Amino acid sequence: MSREIVEAIKGLEQEKGIDADTLMAALEDALLSAYKKTPGAAKYARVDLDRDTADFRVFELILPPELEEKLVAQAIEEQEQTIDPETGEMREPEEPELDPELIAPYEDQITTLDVTPDDFGRIAAQTAKQVILQRIREAERHMMFEEYQDRVGELITGIIQQSDNRYTLVQLRERIEALLPRSEQVWNERYDHGMRVKAVITEVNAEGKGPGIVVSRRSPELIKELFELEVPEIADDLVEIVGVAREPGYRSKIAVISHADGVDPVGACVGPRGSRVRMVVSELRGEKIDIIPYNDEPARFVAKALSPARVREVLVDDETQEATVIVPDDQLSLAIGREGQNARLAAKLTGWKVDIKSETEFSQEEDELTYEEGEEVDGRCAAVLSAGRRCPNASLQGSRYCGLPQHQALARFDTNRVTVLTGLSDEDVSVLADPNADDAQVRPLVERASAQLEQAEAATGEGEGDETATDAEQAEEELEEAKEKAETDVAEAEQELEEAEQEAAESVEAEETEEETGAEESPAGGSEAAGEEEGEAGPVETPEEALAEDAATEGEEPSQEAATVGANPSEEPKAQGEDPEGSRHEGA
Repeated sequence: MSREIVEAIKGLEQEKGIDADTLMAALEDALLSAYKKTPGAAKYARVDLDRDTADFRVFELILPPELEEKLVAQAIEEQEQTIDPETGEMREPEEPELDPELIAPYEDQITTLDVTPDDFGRIAAQTAKQVILQRIREAERHMMFEEYQDRVGELITGIIQQSDNRYTLVQLRERIEALLPRSEQVWNERYDHGMRVKAVITEVNAEGKGPGIVVSRRSPELIKELFELEVPEIADDLVEIVGVAREPGYRSKIAVISHADGVDPVGACVGPRGSRVRMVVSELRGEKIDIIPYNDEPARFVAKALSPARVREVLVDDETQEATVIVPDDQLSLAIGREGQNARLAAKLTGWKVDIKSETEFSQEEDELTYEEGEEVDGRCAAVLSAGRRCPNASLQGSRYCGLPQHQALARFDTNRVTVLTGLSDEDVSVLADPNADDAQVRPLVERASAQLEQAEAATGEGEGDETATDAEQAEEELEEAKEKAETDVAEAEQELEEAEQEAAESVEAEETEEETGAEESPAGGSEAAGEEEGEAGPVETPEEALAEDAATEGEEPSQEAATVGANPSEEPKAQGEDPEGSRHEGA
């Protein structure tokens, strides 16, 4: 039996990687627990196990009364007090069992007696088995803790073993599992059994009964590790990810910087035709990623962080860490993002409070503020640039203007427009910007600059007046030309109308004359003329006319039907026996 035990321990050592001494110590504890389950067991006992042969002996420890009282009192002091949940009162501490480690220093005062039993009962054997299994599990957890305690934040790959509404178990390797809690899962991801998944280790602990490794799919460190896996420049420390802002499942922003000349940090992360960033997006199940170049200047960094929106101007306040961003009106919604997502990510990435305003809104606020009162209104420089816009720099403490000499020189004038300094040299501006300059030097410069500004404004006003007069004269000339052209067109129209009326009158007179002439001519003439016309036109002879002509040639009278059909439809025959000539005369 002893040889079998030794072989079993060696097998466990090779299979689980647990040290043999640890297993032997577990076996000693198991044998001690089994002995205490036997009837008539001693109160204090010790088990000695031979590491080579696995032979063991059980010794009873007989403590002097004084030493036992002392050790029991010491154990009671170290024991924590508990509260009874039913009554809410403090429980009286039970008599503790003395730990062998506590007794070990007093071995010279303790008497031992060999009480090794001949055989353990069934209950004692089952207790020993449970103790051994428990010690093996504890040894495995300790080995796992020693292996993974320094790997917090590291990217790991595992296989989904179990998934439910509370948590997901991920197998890292044989007999080592990690816990992916619900709070560390992404809302739009599914974790099916057998699926391979990447995550970062967020916590490693050796306490508790469940898995001691906690992993996350929501941590910003996941994006860093994925880019380091895909981008060699990041792994070689040529490119560094300075910051990450993430809303898992929706969008992320990362700021990158290059530590080597000639290496584009954004291009390195994107990769040829976007191959590198596409692999990261695929692992994150389609989550969008914005890659932004890092800049030491807060204004530029904030402007880049709001991409893809275009930024017109950024006003920063270093004391309060606030940035006011002015964007074009058509870019306001894009800069804010859906439900403010783009602005939130930019604020997380830069660490600044970001206030986004449109140009129209900002200009209205600028118009409402007055800068001529000599007070610091909002901490910005009060100088108005030549383009009509206000200086974006912060004003110095105790001054309305920033540190630029041109703007400090404006404190000498009644206006805050920098155009007043146009006629002065850099030396003159330096004199005006110096608060300790002599008034004898300052006064002539101020008077000269003010006079030049007035002259320039007057010249501008005269030029505008001349241009206005010239425009008025030109407009009057164009109006007269238009009137003359209209009169000419009207005269031509009237002349054409008269000619048309005259032609119409002549046409009417000619028609009346023709009608009178036709009325004076005889009907026969009219008929002959008509016949001539018909002959000229070559009318086609009808069958009825041919029949009448045949009858006249043969000396027969045509029938009434033939005469009626062949005669003029407007004329009616008087009698059946009348000749054709008579008929024509009567009709006339």
